[in-house]
Amino acid sequence: MMRNPSQTIGNLIERASMTSISYIDAEGYPVSRAMLPPREREGIKYFWFTTNTSSQKISCYRNNPKASIYFVDKRFFRGVCLKGTMEVLETKEAKEMCWREGDTMYYPEGVADPDYCILKFTAEKGRYYSNFKSEDFDIEEPQPEA
Repeated sequence: MMRNPSQTIGNLIERASMTSISYIDAEGYPVSRAMLPPREREGIKYFWFTTNTSSQKISCYRNNPKASIYFVDKRFFRGVCLKGTMEVLETKEAKEMCWREGDTMYYPEGVADPDYCILKFTAEKGRYYSNFKSEDFDIEEPQPEA
């Protein structure tokens, strides 16, 4: 059993070079997409990703916010699936928080680009795989840093 899920899972996430996100499409099928790692995160409860407003996943999340994200540490063959909800954010504050130098390559109009939005994932529970075993765990609110 993990002594400190937040630390164990947080360390795994920091090593991950790619994230898989999943959603339910209009026909009720699960769909997974590879994404760059989250731009921001708060513990293992909240994650913010950048994406195109015009992508199919946006309309799917607006219709059904249930989602999962998956991180894998290939070196040690371990991973974590977090289940929760995905929210589409188009506020100036959310966009500015996640904006990085060089993003104009994807969003030529900058932070105000109408094809730029933020996905905010809120985790509710997870399943961790390591050493040929899986373990379910609940997600707690992040603790403020001292």
